[in-house]
Amino acid sequence: MTAHRPERGGLHEIAWVFLKLGTIGFGGPAAHIALMEDEVVRRRGWLAREEFLDLLAATNMIPGPNSTEMAIHVGLRRGGAPGLLIAGFCFILPAALIVTGMAWSYVRYGSYPVAESALFAIKPVVAVIVIHAVWSFGRTAIRSRGLAMLAAAALLATVLGAHELVVIGAAGVLAALAPGTDPKDRAAGLAALPPPGAAMPASTAGGWSTIALAAAAAPAAAAVPVTLSGLFLAFLKIGSVLFGSGYVLLAFLRGDLVERFHWLTESQLLDAVAVGQFTPGPLSTTATFIGYLLAGLPGAGVATLGMFLPSFVFVAISGPLVPRLRRSPVAGRVLDGLVAGSLAVMAAVAFVLARSAVLDWRTALLAVIAGGLLFRLRVSSVWLVLGAGIVGALAGFL
Repeated sequence: MTAHRPERGGLHEIAWVFLKLGTIGFGGPAAHIALMEDEVVRRRGWLAREEFLDLLAATNMIPGPNSTEMAIHVGLRRGGAPGLLIAGFCFILPAALIVTGMAWSYVRYGSYPVAESALFAIKPVVAVIVIHAVWSFGRTAIRSRGLAMLAAAALLATVLGAHELVVIGAAGVLAALAPGTDPKDRAAGLAALPPPGAAMPASTAGGWSTIALAAAAAPAAAAVPVTLSGLFLAFLKIGSVLFGSGYVLLAFLRGDLVERFHWLTESQLLDAVAVGQFTPGPLSTTATFIGYLLAGLPGAGVATLGMFLPSFVFVAISGPLVPRLRRSPVAGRVLDGLVAGSLAVMAAVAFVLARSAVLDWRTALLAVIAGGLLFRLRVSSVWLVLGAGIVGALAGFL
């Protein structure tokens, strides 16, 4: 692979790109990454697609919100340390401001505005964007029959309920143990895998019903007083050990904020997660909403800082290691396996998104139109999301 090395600079351009992506980034991490690839690989050429996939694999092996860490990685590659800070900050900022406004409305009126019609139209378009990204990534990354079989096995494991991190890590291990590799090289390849770090969260197969049953059985206890330092440390811990999906985030939030500290009720927690799901940007801005509920604007600030600070640290540490891994033939095999596993997880997410978004002839028509514009005419995914939102909003108004 020939490394792509764009000149560093253009911090104002980095800021603009990630402010835009943070503003229109509906649909969760897979959709955010698809939008990011369209913007920084296909349209601007900041990274080669192979480099982008390597960063995606590395991101999946460290805790924290994946799409935010991808933004930070891209900023680091494009603009060094200043780019790292600017990209991450600008990607988080729009969602944090929107969620803060919703939290203010929630506190004052007991509810929050939901643009249901716009979101109804955006969801099938986002599903198509994710499918297009998986297709593009796969054509670049799956370069052999062995990698194709590995990706298929990882997809099957994901569909059957295996944890995302287990699937991706196992794919890296299997790639290192592939036939034809010298035993000493296999050991070196396995050594390239990052340590597991924090303990893996329990399976979330039970979903909302399991959480609700656990809530009913939880014993009552005295609430811990809310302080800004306590709020910061609570979210710093969650941001430092969080792997997996939104259900895992919900489990962490519930364990600390509802059961342990008694800062929130079950209803408030579910409302906070709902706000994070239907606003653009990273789901982890749920922390912003909760911080505002508990301590106003200062609480929103420290909760957001605690949630996202570990991501900046992890990317700053791991980012320089990715090119070194790719230059080593054996570690490169491990990275190929991690990429294959990451794509399998992303493909499973794309299927779930499509199944939940295409519900009737209207959403099916939007998906077909978006697919034609994206696959055939290569229309920017940014315009597709904005156009779908406008069409949905007009339909709701009429």
